[in-house]
Amino acid sequence: MLDLVLPLECGGCGAPSTRWCEACARQLRVRPDEPHLIAPRVPPGVPVFSLGRYAGARRNALVAVKEHGRADLVGPLAAALDAALRRLQAWRVVEAPLAVVPAPTRRLAARRRGGDPVARMAQAATRQNPDAAVVPALRMAALVRDSVGLSSAARQRNVAGRVRLCRPADRLDRPGGDVILVDDIVTTGATAAESVRVLQTCAVPVAAVLALAHA
Repeated sequence: MLDLVLPLECGGCGAPSTRWCEACARQLRVRPDEPHLIAPRVPPGVPVFSLGRYAGARRNALVAVKEHGRADLVGPLAAALDAALRRLQAWRVVEAPLAVVPAPTRRLAARRRGGDPVARMAQAATRQNPDAAVVPALRMAALVRDSVGLSSAARQRNVAGRVRLCRPADRLDRPGGDVILVDDIVTTGATAAESVRVLQTCAVPVAAVLALAHA
């Protein structure tokens, strides 16, 4: 009866009567060789890692969280992000204590979504990791357009000069280890590149970028 009133379906494939099916969980599971190094069209000057293509259950789950308010899917996505962060620490790509900086989200989009989904996933991913802490260091200035449909050059122009520090660099409460920028999707790499540039200009060195997906 409850399924008839409030239909329950998997956020990855739409299977009925489950929020997250085992088949989609397998797609999101971090394999021994993941995350993979990728080469975005706009290189940020540091290694960029991704957990997979923006397709299938990964894409559907991200869209469900961001556009349809499926907060119940933050957990599976955060678990994958947590595993990836631990893997990069094990590979010595980044050193603990790790400062995890969420990529900035447009304020209008965050308000429409009831909060910043990237920050929410980062917080959930680091909750059980004593060697990592989220540092909300970046914000997006006003007048940034939705980047959907923009070319690589247009995306660069769209974010150029519009990523800002939330507070002066010397007041950022971050641990003494490495800094890693995390994002949900890397498309052209424009936002990641501008974010890294702003952090490094303010003497906050970034060791790597990690994304749940790349397009």
